[in-house]
Amino acid sequence: MPKSSLPSLPTLADLENAGEFIARHIGIEADDEARMLAAVGSRTRAELIDGIVPPAIRRSHPMRLPAPVTEAGALAELRAIAAKNKVARNFIGQGYYGTHTPGVILRNVLENPAWYTAYTPYQAEISQGRMEALLNFQTMVCDLTGMAIANASMLDEATAAAEAMTLARRSVKSKSNVFLVSGDCHPQTIEVIKTRAAPLGIEVKVSTVSETLPHLMASGDFFGALAQYPATTGHVHDLRPLAGHAHACDAAFCVAADLLALTLLAPPGEWDADIVCGTTQRFGMPLCNGGPHAAYLACRDEFKRSLPGRLVGVSVDTQGRPAYRLALQTREQHIRREKATSNICTAQVLPAVVASMYAVYHGPEGLTRIAQRVAALTAILAQGLEQMGRELANATAFDTLTVLTGEDTPKILERAQAASFNLRQGLQQHLGISLDETSTRADIETLWALFVPAGTPMPRFEELSTAVASRIPLDLRRSSDFLAHPVFNTHKSETAMLRYIRSLADKDLALDRSMIPLGSCTMKLNATSEMIPITWPEFADIHPFAPAEQLQGYAELDAQLRAWLCEATGYAGISLQPNAGSQGEYAGLLAIKAYHEAQGHGHRNVCLIPSSAHGTNPASAQMVGMKVVVTACDAQGNVDMDDLTRACEKHRDDLAAVMITYPSTHGVFETRVKELCEIVHAHGGRVYVDGANMNALVGVAAPGEFGGDVSHLNLHKTFCIPHGGGGPGVGPVCVVEDLVPYLPGHVSGGLPSNGVGAVSAAPLGNAAVLPISWMYCRMMGADGLQAATETAILSANYISARLKEHYPTLYASPNGHVAHECILDLRPLKDTSGVTAEDVAKRLIDYGFHAPTLSFPVPGTLMVEPTESEPLAELDRFVDAMIAIRGEIRRIEEGIWPREDNPLKNAPHTADSLLASEWPRPYSRELGAFPIASVKDAKYWPPVGRVDNVYGDRNLFCSCVPVADYA
Repeated sequence: MPKSSLPSLPTLADLENAGEFIARHIGIEADDEARMLAAVGSRTRAELIDGIVPPAIRRSHPMRLPAPVTEAGALAELRAIAAKNKVARNFIGQGYYGTHTPGVILRNVLENPAWYTAYTPYQAEISQGRMEALLNFQTMVCDLTGMAIANASMLDEATAAAEAMTLARRSVKSKSNVFLVSGDCHPQTIEVIKTRAAPLGIEVKVSTVSETLPHLMASGDFFGALAQYPATTGHVHDLRPLAGHAHACDAAFCVAADLLALTLLAPPGEWDADIVCGTTQRFGMPLCNGGPHAAYLACRDEFKRSLPGRLVGVSVDTQGRPAYRLALQTREQHIRREKATSNICTAQVLPAVVASMYAVYHGPEGLTRIAQRVAALTAILAQGLEQMGRELANATAFDTLTVLTGEDTPKILERAQAASFNLRQGLQQHLGISLDETSTRADIETLWALFVPAGTPMPRFEELSTAVASRIPLDLRRSSDFLAHPVFNTHKSETAMLRYIRSLADKDLALDRSMIPLGSCTMKLNATSEMIPITWPEFADIHPFAPAEQLQGYAELDAQLRAWLCEATGYAGISLQPNAGSQGEYAGLLAIKAYHEAQGHGHRNVCLIPSSAHGTNPASAQMVGMKVVVTACDAQGNVDMDDLTRACEKHRDDLAAVMITYPSTHGVFETRVKELCEIVHAHGGRVYVDGANMNALVGVAAPGEFGGDVSHLNLHKTFCIPHGGGGPGVGPVCVVEDLVPYLPGHVSGGLPSNGVGAVSAAPLGNAAVLPISWMYCRMMGADGLQAATETAILSANYISARLKEHYPTLYASPNGHVAHECILDLRPLKDTSGVTAEDVAKRLIDYGFHAPTLSFPVPGTLMVEPTESEPLAELDRFVDAMIAIRGEIRRIEEGIWPREDNPLKNAPHTADSLLASEWPRPYSRELGAFPIASVKDAKYWPPVGRVDNVYGDRNLFCSCVPVADYA
């Protein structure tokens, strides 16, 4: 063979990039892409994108990002960044404590894709495992707090306290505008409450040493009051008289309570508190530099219909068996929209599952034992400090002591730094010490050594440990039982625990089993290499209020990720503090509000929102005190520009903002978006571009370039943080240059505030999941991220094209194309067959699929978003399922099957129903179970039949079901 005809050898660079991550993330291969392009009528991907994305909004220059590296290379880089964090022994407390995550929970829940790749449980039948775990969570909270009802988690303790404030305001008779807060609540809680209260016109009064909470309450002028139990300083106050006084004033008494302490303390529900909130962080979730952690919110029964967040309830399925579903609040946003009082996208499901499993793992006896040990160590530490002559600010305590240190403070802190011990600072001549589950005898002895005055003998642990009495007041000790349900008392061995976790996971349909084709809530690959770093100790074991020099790795991660996201969005500044997309919306609108006030235009309070907008938008606008005005959409689903212009003109003196989603919620790139921005700006308003659909823009267009002033991103959508069954998420807020000064501050965490205070309890929000998005960007690079966007658009158009003869796409551009998602119009089927979109959604379960987004944004439709991560074989499997279902509908239309008795109306089909001795259906059992051959190879069996939502709302029941009910 002539030398010239030999194949050339690959270069070293080629070999090093052979494991390039881009091809792992994007499921479509080159041959597949050619077939898909032929189906949609385009020659190349570039041609397709040119025909979909309006030329006027295309990026002016490519994203300037580092060249991509391999998975191993990215992990090595991130490991070097993580090493710049210093893992110390933390005794800071302030709502964050060391905890031991049981290995069986760490491996099988927190690090298990069966749990972390699941979607929010709106489709009840395929979410029974998650919802059982969340019902356990609600039961755990109700039992420990003594309250009647609890929701399925909140974002963090501070935002839960802010929600308690607004819940109280909605629920009591008092017409006062004043909310009272005890000065010894956690400082970050006070700060977030003030942020939330200001735009709502609520006056927050914080008690001081001289003007205590009882003193403030004596006036009677308040609608609610909040106290910490135990206090941030460690004191265990007797709050019982205050609850009665609040009720005499027609006000609500709220308590921020430590759940571990409540195993030993009389629960607030037993002394007539109205609302109880707090964090479940110390139930198995690491410190995580502040998040993600599941907060809780519980209330008296009379307040339940105003309770914010999500609420898991118990209903029945078609066979009359107990079945879980989301109750009440799930529908509030979409029904009430501009009148919504809260935002349902405020949950931390995965951390809530961890907390509930922690309670299942330890049971009531185990939790009590942990709490008793913490209290005993605290009492021993206190006795030793007093024996050395140190004065304590709190005579009562569960886990926290505040020590008067005066001029000794610098020397003690110097010794603590040398020992890698973090103490709580900033307490005016005092230092704080908080113990936790991880504290040891050696820690106590080291702490004594830090505080021992010169010439004073050290206490002897052996002597004190046998004689010291608890510092919990006798009259505040708990006497009632808790966690008596069998679920908290039967899984005592690891074998039993492992099987229980597995049994719940097997009931659910998550991304590890099949495609989840949800529109609007992108369900793409959450690569294992992206997930690995979140439990590294250098990220997981960092306290959010540790000294800044211990957080250098997080500071570098924060700076790099913000810079990369600025490149992707075209904005000048970003804050990663918001710990959900809803929080990002809220922070962005606060920035707009603060900007107008700084310009002397505080009267600008009108927010225009098109009728197609996400349901979170009106709720967020309400929360910042804006007046929502809904504008129309045209027949093609675009913003009605004439109606928008009229609204801008009508409200020109008071216009604050316009909120749009781009591409639109209808899945279309609207061609006049730049014109829209110009009209709004001409009338003095700012443009909020909802970043929910940013995964259709990255690399091809940037909202900060085409006229947007503010956007939030959903890192749990576009940038690969998994949904976790409904949380955690991260919702960075991105702004143009003149709004940068109004990004969220965090005085408690060392970030200055310029009109917008803290929106989350921790300065960096859900910090521990940020490495996921960092890894994604680092491994994809600019070209990879753009390829992901373009492939997602191609995949959506492929599905739309293949299904157009069976289900028309409701909205499309003039050339027939869609953006990254398509809305399938099923409304005509109701007239011809009686089949609804919900029937199709439930029948898809029999085919092994999670349903697309049901009846949003248009009732009677399914919104499909395939993402770039799904291979062509999976797209085709979904298309084949939808075509087969259309064939079933045709048999109804032809009269072969009755309208009320057919595979769609009876879906999903459980094994129990198929194995019943009698089968009165007009179709075979096999057709019910195995509608297409491919299902037989990997059948997902739904654990329950179709759930009766109406029954569930009429018979609201939101805690663990008695075992007898399953008999």
